[in-house]
Amino acid sequence: MFSLEKIVRKNIQKLKAYSSARDEFKGTAEVYLDANENPFGTLNRYPDPKQTKIKERLSTIKNVEDNQIFIGNGSDEVIDLAFRIFCEPGKDKALTFSPTYGMYDVSASINDVELIKQPLVNDFQISLNQLQPYLDMEDVKIIFICSPNNPTGNCFEDETIQYILDNFNGMVIIDEAYIDFSTRDSYATQLANYPNLIVSQTFSKAWGLAGARVGVAYANSNIIDLYNKVKPPYNVSTLNQEAIIASLDNISLFEANKNTIINEKDWLMNEFKNIKLIKKIYPTEANFILIEVTDANAVYDTLVVKKIITRNRNSLVNNCLRITVGSKEENTQLITALKSII
Repeated sequence: MFSLEKIVRKNIQKLKAYSSARDEFKGTAEVYLDANENPFGTLNRYPDPKQTKIKERLSTIKNVEDNQIFIGNGSDEVIDLAFRIFCEPGKDKALTFSPTYGMYDVSASINDVELIKQPLVNDFQISLNQLQPYLDMEDVKIIFICSPNNPTGNCFEDETIQYILDNFNGMVIIDEAYIDFSTRDSYATQLANYPNLIVSQTFSKAWGLAGARVGVAYANSNIIDLYNKVKPPYNVSTLNQEAIIASLDNISLFEANKNTIINEKDWLMNEFKNIKLIKKIYPTEANFILIEVTDANAVYDTLVVKKIITRNRNSLVNNCLRITVGSKEENTQLITALKSII
């Protein structure tokens, strides 16, 4: 049976979180002389350490409680803090499914945690038979599931994810960076059913705010309390918080841009069918398309010469390029370039 206390590092359980000036005084005043801030300038005050306004808006949009939301410096902070909270360096392990997002591996290495990479099987799906032995290993503390997956673009089967949630006594982190482009429901709707679930999302993709570096974690309040205990006090800047709030206040623009990207993706996939050097087009529920070509290295290099940059994923998936859906002009330029390659 899952027990949060059993998998949280002992030093984290004992940790007393840093209490900033903005934590100790709650309210408004005319004179602030508590945080050693410069009295001059437009950005002279520290940002809200709790990102209260963002959480209030997300709570309404996502139908979750404020205390079930963590705001991070990109979703990479959500990943990194998970290792710090749940994995003893040099002792515990985490698991993910390959190929997938490379930061799980990097963050695991930084935190001195072994990352087990189970290969995906047919149609880039998870093999429960191969996974089964790891579900009972006490030193495996986290399973990362990127769905829709990067770089393959597919979602994993709901039955598989639910089985993992029901049968693994560690943390399950579902990375939903691309969920806004998917037909699937977010697992943030399942928080009440799974005490070991963390759902990670980002403002970098569908919201068009990659430069702001703001990520989100949804989980039960006990897990969010741990995240807030471990995070730096002012982890998201005032400018970045303001950018997020402005976007959350303009949902109609978000929806319009998202629908444009989805329509452009459909157009690109149809165009790819008529290009001979493309051997396979993988199904995708993200804002990118994985394609198999005759020679990924050669096609990539040729596109670079034409000043078009794609992502060469040949090292992960044989002879494959990952292509982000761009604007109409960018997509048209891409298709013209691909058709010109012999």
